Amino acid sequence: MAFSHVALVLLLSSLGIDAAVFTLQNNCEQTIWPGIQPNAGQPQLMDGGFELNASESVNVTAPRGWSGRIWGRSGCTFNADGEGSCLTGGCSNGLHCRGAGGEPPASLAEISLNGPLDFYDVSLVDGFNMPISIFPYDDTGVCASIRCDTDLNLHCPYELQVRGDIGETVACKSGCTAFRAPEYCCTGQFQDPNLCKPTTYSQYFKSSCPTSYTYAFDDATSTHTCRDANYLIRFC
Repeated sequence: MAFSHVALVLLLSSLGIDAAVFTLQNNCEQTIWPGIQPNAGQPQLMDGGFELNASESVNVTAPRGWSGRIWGRSGCTFNADGEGSCLTGGCSNGLHCRGAGGEPPASLAEISLNGPLDFYDVSLVDGFNMPISIFPYDDTGVCASIRCDTDLNLHCPYELQVRGDIGETVACKSGCTAFRAPEYCCTGQFQDPNLCKPTTYSQYFKSSCPTSYTYAFDDATSTHTCRDANYLIRFC
């Protein structure tokens, strides 16, 4: 039996279940395969991954206290046993990530249901593979949406590009993912917000997705909070 987002929330409330609903919506023109990775000690949701057709939405229920990340995979091919690979964002060569993270570059939605205050962000720290946005459903209507709905692959700097089989740009690495240098990754002597500053590459991401994390110390404009909300996570 399929439930709308509102119906599912009302049902959970009537049953006294303390949970949040993530509505994953595929607004892309092609099928994608969302991946879900819980933080250590947190339960696995939806076995870590599934197929989501264009214009389709799926509700995922998470217990309060859950934290982790959600991302989209593209260009995937799996056999009847769920074994295969993806062009971007792949995890452990399987349909179901089962605790594994997505291979960078991948655009991430990160959520911590700390209760009563949730923390959420869109992270491009490891790069970008498809647009992803977060829209909270809350009683007050004051919680901020995070929109990263621009295709950053279109104008990705050449040295950051990940190419597909026919030469098209399918993902855009971050400076850290591309060069593994301390000044881009904010590691070693640059593990200090006073020393690790935005780069030309992180500023490319920031100009199109100003409310997203674009490098390790990009906290001030990138971390958002909401109180006991549900969330629409939209791809493209």
